[in-house]
Amino acid sequence: MTLSREQDKAELRERVWAALDAASAVEDDTAHGRIPAFHGAEAAARRLADLPAWRSAKIVKVVPDTAQEPVRALALEQGKVVYMAVPRLAAEAPFYVLDPARLSVPPAVAANRGKVPTLTNAVDVDELAPVDLVVLGSVAVDPTGARIGKGAGYSDIEAALLTEAGLITERTVIVTTVHRLQVVDAVPTQAHDVRVDLIVTPEEVIACPGPRTAARIRWEDLPEEKIAAIPALAKRRAARS
Repeated sequence: MTLSREQDKAELRERVWAALDAASAVEDDTAHGRIPAFHGAEAAARRLADLPAWRSAKIVKVVPDTAQEPVRALALEQGKVVYMAVPRLAAEAPFYVLDPARLSVPPAVAANRGKVPTLTNAVDVDELAPVDLVVLGSVAVDPTGARIGKGAGYSDIEAALLTEAGLITERTVIVTTVHRLQVVDAVPTQAHDVRVDLIVTPEEVIACPGPRTAARIRWEDLPEEKIAAIPALAKRRAARS
């Protein structure tokens, strides 16, 4: 069943990537193999910023993908603290904290994921405060809130780490910003997949029915090489032993 579901996900990714390429809807040469940097990402960020959940948020956790760079820039411009994961969670301290009050460069520069490591140090989960809003990238998402990324699972692990630390709760709003072609009828999911409350495209906001299931680290689903490659996971497993 798991293998079949993974195959279904892979086929859906390929269909969405192909549709984006056919419509010339991405900034890169191709959408394939990545979270698409879609045309209209800035408009989606502005639409997100009109929502009450955004306006009331003081701490926003945003993925490091290029498609969500406008979200990071807008958050910093509006005085929000931004948490961004170290790419692939490949460091002992897995999250960057961007505090606009301490930035030495404009928000648009600080939002660039390549610039972030030069502006702030990464910190461990226990140095973070509760998150008000999470913004994810996606390859595909459906109106129920089911979503998939490019298949690496980092967003799910990030959410699980923060949830188990009590920093993401049922009150935390989870959003994805996408191109309209990334919104599909149905997305195959598994237990570890994080669902979203809101889908924001350049043209519309889609509210997804809840409630969400709380994310957790599903050790039984993680291969040894994944645990070894993510120090935060390796440390937590050692603490459980």
